[in-house]
Amino acid sequence: MGSSRTQIRKLGFDGAVDADGHILEPADLWDRYIEAKYKPRALRLRTNPQGVEYLELDGRPSKLFGAGRFGAFGSMGETRDTERRLEPSSYGRSAPFGAVDAKERRERIEAEGLDAAIIYPTLSLIYETEMNDPELVQACTRAYNRFIVDWCKDSGGKLIPVAHLSLGDPEAAAKELERAVKDGCKGAFFSQFVMTRKPHAHPDHDPVFAKAQELDVPLGIHVSLEPLWALPGRYDYKYMRGQYYYLNVTAADAIRHAFTSFFQFGTFDKFPRLKLVLLEAGASWISYWLDRLDAVWHSPLGRTLTLKEKPSYYFQRQCWVSADPDEQGLPAMVELCGADKFFWASDFPHPDHAGNYIEEIEEVANQLAEPARRKVLGDNVMKVYGCAR
Repeated sequence: MGSSRTQIRKLGFDGAVDADGHILEPADLWDRYIEAKYKPRALRLRTNPQGVEYLELDGRPSKLFGAGRFGAFGSMGETRDTERRLEPSSYGRSAPFGAVDAKERRERIEAEGLDAAIIYPTLSLIYETEMNDPELVQACTRAYNRFIVDWCKDSGGKLIPVAHLSLGDPEAAAKELERAVKDGCKGAFFSQFVMTRKPHAHPDHDPVFAKAQELDVPLGIHVSLEPLWALPGRYDYKYMRGQYYYLNVTAADAIRHAFTSFFQFGTFDKFPRLKLVLLEAGASWISYWLDRLDAVWHSPLGRTLTLKEKPSYYFQRQCWVSADPDEQGLPAMVELCGADKFFWASDFPHPDHAGNYIEEIEEVANQLAEPARRKVLGDNVMKVYGCAR
């Protein structure tokens, strides 16, 4: 499978933790882990007569993820100058070392000199884009959550599972969060869109926030592929279809929108011990965003909010941001917002980064003084997720 352990670069600093690494979970996960009642409707990869894989959702071929779109999911390390060699139907078959197998992943992070990696999915970031049955989506999240605990369990704490939640049914999501944490998950994430189209911090979702606060586990907002209705709509989609560069670069805007909703709805006052993590949207925007949030809070428009304190106060108390390894602005953000507020993440093995993340984060870490370096590289994320050092 792709690269071997001997080709992996080792980080020059101890104690680092990947705050957002992914796996290519097996395509038969839902056949094996979903409750029998939902198995006929489970997510699957099928093969068409031409031998190319396509996604099946609720017994129907996906409209967004048809034939030939799966080989790239594990193509980190390719660049624009790399000759394309992956077959379109090759989901998981040409994956880099550690992208599929848990034992290999542990070997990979050990070779990289990392203490641990928090694990996120790939296929599980897709299915909410087209499913509109909250009950089925909840069943799919439960199946993935059971799988990821099993996948991580023999790693000696080096592979850290987090649960996938869907806000489409907040009561069910709160119940699943409690079950998943009891089963071994150290936190949870939900996508940057909500199938009901309600803002993330809408009061209808308070049961999830209340349960996370009760359990003292963080909730992450993680970028996923989006349904067509969730795209901004500023440009007609007929002009944006297939414009993958633009869509990828601007996807992080949804994280900022979700983050801002927590101030609009006063969520941090209602849940003062809720821990919110912003994932895969970069970090170098956060200082400007906090300045803007505070400025509008101080303006007459701020009188429409119920917030007792300015937004940056709640950020310092309850929020964290995951940075990309190549963010040259991260040292400045650490200086402006504090070393306690940031993690770093590889996004391995997804294709929107070149793959030299160890080299990149080492270059950034060299610009940080101790103890800020130790905090950003690993101490912060392990503390937030309640993992022993």
